[in-house]
Amino acid sequence: MKDNYDFSKGKKSPYADQPKLQATIGLDARTLEYFKVLADKRGIHYQTLINLFLSHCVENKIKPDIDWKERV
Repeated sequence: MKDNYDFSKGKKSPYADQPKLQATIGLDARTLEYFKVLADKRGIHYQTLINLFLSHCVENKIKPDIDWKERV
């Protein structure tokens, strides 16, 4: 390791103004495996892929089209 590093030509991360929040969500095994396989094929982490997908939904105002059945 060097004693000093030169950061004078460094660039600010474009993601610095968009910090991520940690959240715990429950995903069924089939859904998680689906995203893991897709992410592996793209060479990215599955959590990144899930975030990209959900961000796409937000940006395009995509809402779930699901008939919720009331549980008894």
